Amino acid sequence: MGRLDGKVALITGGARGMGKSHVRHFVAEGARVVFGDVLDDRGEHVASKLGEQSCRYVHHDVTSETDWAAAVAATVEAFGRLDVLVNNAGVLKFARIADMTLADFRRILEVNAVGCWLGMKAVTEPMTAAGGGSIVNISSIEGFTGAAGLYGSVCGTVSARALCATAWMRLIRASDSGRVEIRLPSRSLRAASRRRSPW
Repeated sequence: MGRLDGKVALITGGARGMGKSHVRHFVAEGARVVFGDVLDDRGEHVASKLGEQSCRYVHHDVTSETDWAAAVAATVEAFGRLDVLVNNAGVLKFARIADMTLADFRRILEVNAVGCWLGMKAVTEPMTAAGGGSIVNISSIEGFTGAAGLYGSVCGTVSARALCATAWMRLIRASDSGRVEIRLPSRSLRAASRRRSPW
């Protein structure tokens, strides 16, 4: 038996990289997964390798409330419930503050922070109907330590952490029926804490 037998998950940014790994591991552990991305060719390829009985792909722009509603509806329609959300989708751009455009900065925040918030909002109702669930926001240790040239991404990371705390107070303490987590996969906190401050 897998650790996730009987669970249904929605995962964002699952067409490549870490998101693809999340999708594959969830399925391997017995979960049924709907995952989204804007890279449709890659997403459909991943889904085809895992099989329709346990995995479905949907086009999903996390900055679109309409796409969120469609992804959640597709999950419930395909597998009957929603137990887990993994907010994995994210973007970054290396640039000095002086060189970054306002459009680029806003784009990062739209994906990394607003997209995360839209996801938590979208899954509240189906998770409540399922009797609870888990929300996992993938973040970065850079939100604690900072990183030269990643100003927008660091701001998005800090926002994701704050959203976790707020969601916990609102959703979890109010109902005792789930959990909200933040995952920091970039590097270990201990290693990051040893880095010399650039200021």
